[in-house]
Amino acid sequence: MNSDYIKRDTDVESILVSQEELSDIVSRIAAEVSSDYEDKNLLLLCILKGSIVFMGDLMKKLTIPCEIDCMKVSSYGKGTESGGRINILLDLHRSDLSEKDILIVEDIIDSGKTLSYLVNYLKINGARSVKAVALLDKPSRREVEYTPDYVGREIPDEFVIGYGLDYAEQYRSLPYVGILKRSVYEK
Repeated sequence: MNSDYIKRDTDVESILVSQEELSDIVSRIAAEVSSDYEDKNLLLLCILKGSIVFMGDLMKKLTIPCEIDCMKVSSYGKGTESGGRINILLDLHRSDLSEKDILIVEDIIDSGKTLSYLVNYLKINGARSVKAVALLDKPSRREVEYTPDYVGREIPDEFVIGYGLDYAEQYRSLPYVGILKRSVYEK
């Protein structure tokens, strides 16, 4: 077995959200979305790369039809701090936006800048409706007034990894959300 794969668990200070809790959160959100969108034309919009695991699990638990698409957006520079500027690296190009009720699927919201920007951006580009779901919410880090329409769980201001969340493109495959040891990123 690869030693880097084994090391990934030793870099975790503690597990913040277990596999079981993640499953419960996704089930709850899927039930709410299924109810709220049963008469709508749902398009799940995955914000790559961090949200891919969450969206995969979410769409499997929906009881209604949906389409999926992806955008790649970044507000992070190097390390653990947000750069503050929103960069669209992969845009959504569809001619049928006016017929779609978009649900942005995001792994985590902290400053609120990215989700706030994306909601407005998609509305300006003609989407019929735009809402957002965030698996994890760090309200203590909010810099703009924005609250997602669906929230999985509030978490403290810690650097988290796993279940799609990364540090330097590592740890995404952890089946839980854990707090990354400071010694890993404060080298």
